[in-house]
Amino acid sequence: MSQTMNIPIARTNLTEDEIQSVLAPLRSGWLVQGPKVREFEEKWSTFTGAKHSIAVTSCTTALHLSLAALDFKAGDEAIVPAFTWIATANVIEHLGGKVVFCDIDLATFNLDVAQLEAKITPRTKAILPVHLFGLAADMQPIQQLAEKYNLVVVEDAACGFGSHYQGKHVGTLGDTGCFSFHPRKAITTGEGGMITTNSDTLAEKLRRLRDHGAAISDLQRHHGPRPYLLADHPDAGYNQRMTDLQAALGSAQMDRATDIIKERQRLADRYNAAFAELDWLQTPAQLEDYEHGYQSYPCLFQPEPITLDSIASINTRRNAWMDSLQQQGISTRPATHAVHMLSFYREKYGHQPADFPNAWAANDCSISLPLFHGMTEAEQDYVIKQVLGSQI
Repeated sequence: MSQTMNIPIARTNLTEDEIQSVLAPLRSGWLVQGPKVREFEEKWSTFTGAKHSIAVTSCTTALHLSLAALDFKAGDEAIVPAFTWIATANVIEHLGGKVVFCDIDLATFNLDVAQLEAKITPRTKAILPVHLFGLAADMQPIQQLAEKYNLVVVEDAACGFGSHYQGKHVGTLGDTGCFSFHPRKAITTGEGGMITTNSDTLAEKLRRLRDHGAAISDLQRHHGPRPYLLADHPDAGYNQRMTDLQAALGSAQMDRATDIIKERQRLADRYNAAFAELDWLQTPAQLEDYEHGYQSYPCLFQPEPITLDSIASINTRRNAWMDSLQQQGISTRPATHAVHMLSFYREKYGHQPADFPNAWAANDCSISLPLFHGMTEAEQDYVIKQVLGSQI
């Protein structure tokens, strides 16, 4: 009998230099939105090709700031995919807006652009496409509709590090892009986020809003001719500033960003090859003109055709399989959740699961397998062996 291994769904793997990097701001005494934040932002812009990068406290605050800077107001509507992390919808609620869900394409887990135009009303202000799990949303038709109806586009690129669409890094296609540095992401600062934009005017406003609405930052004031004078505050802003401790850690990881992405893609390729003949497991879509960043490895469990009548039984079988893998030491997760099925949105908007059937199916039939920086071939071989040997 082979020995059981313990394989987490994700694991943070930092080099000693990266760990030591957080000591520099501690020794310098500049701990918040200082030179390390500026360094991290510059490296992020270089990697993504964005003109401006603005570091903040999380992807959630990046989304919130983006909508606020784009004048999203109470009563406005924003369209989001029904299958995403809840933060994509929550920021709309925070600003007094109305969440309008759009179903997804089960082949990609991303927003179904064929259903998008029907969701647009005179009150629609924004579209929030999500580059879920590292696969870009189909941005060209989204941008065309945004231009046709004069809408803003805020890319939820929480999972989008290293992901490209038609040769461009995600987060550089809409009005803003919003990234996450949560520990399950390829680059992590514990908590933290980044906003990207190619608009000078928007970047200036975002920098003010993250810093209480101040016209200049403390770092700019400190290095200016009159550091003793306080800044004006043209906006009623927020405190959503990244610390230099976080930025130092993120900046250090950016020095090997390309290697981190290549490792994830190599691991995904090994899974793809191993599971190619499994008709009951749909592996992540591989599309022409897309480069997948593989923040995670989401699959669709389909031991029988997925229909509205079969979702419940497939869900029972999926959960039993996840439990079996857990007993073998392999941690799995549903890919993410269908937001319209969560209690807040279900109760506020009166949604039923079948209102967005593909999101419902993804919620109940998806499974993410372990994939993370530092995963060994032995660990992955163990996962592959247990999956191929599963009794479905």
